[in-house]
Amino acid sequence: MFGACKNGRCARVRVGEKVKPVVIAIDGPAGAGKSSIAKALARRLGFFLLDTGAIYRCVALFARQKNIDWNDGPGLATLAARLPIRFGQGQGDEDGDVFLAEQVVTTDIRSQDISLGASVVSAHEEVRRELLELQRQLSRTGPCVVEGRDIGTVVLPHAPLKFFLTASPEVRAKRRQKELEARGLTADAETILREQEERDRRDATRAVAPLKRAEDALLIDTSEQSFEEVLNQLEHIAKTRFQPSP
Repeated sequence: MFGACKNGRCARVRVGEKVKPVVIAIDGPAGAGKSSIAKALARRLGFFLLDTGAIYRCVALFARQKNIDWNDGPGLATLAARLPIRFGQGQGDEDGDVFLAEQVVTTDIRSQDISLGASVVSAHEEVRRELLELQRQLSRTGPCVVEGRDIGTVVLPHAPLKFFLTASPEVRAKRRQKELEARGLTADAETILREQEERDRRDATRAVAPLKRAEDALLIDTSEQSFEEVLNQLEHIAKTRFQPSP
């Protein structure tokens, strides 16, 4: 482990004349492997994991529970401003659970329906504005790996290390199918690919914070690499980049 917080003080990395928090930003489209890689990388480095996608998924689920339409920007923003989300440490779950008030929603927010809802919800400027400072505050609580779709470009544009993970559409769709089937859910490959293409289009063309690679993000194509190969590559780069502050 390196870069962990001690006595309430967190590690920093010196970049030029500035000292910045130790933050690793991981962006990319659905199915590129960023969620799994982010979790594993955080565990290896002893960093806090901030899954910003889970926040938007919770907004979509919360809206569904409150009968708020996903196209109702103002209504969603009001919900986002009082979103009762928290991330548990999860004694029985090494990655921790996601809570919406007292309800464990770790599995609920990963359904195909809520995944699509999160994409619709995240396109609203009012919602992104309400959640932006929350994400930034959480990133300052300690050395962390932050995963999402606009981390390196909007949420944390000054993060000292950024990765953009991608893969071919077919590979991403196949991964999503296996993920759903592992949960005992019905998964049709053609439907997944079609919905993925629609989500990619929406995420890349939305007016607010579109999905795109930051200029200083390292591009990692995971199409033909194993999980361990990608993880080892990112871990090596991170340990090379972040040297303990004197």
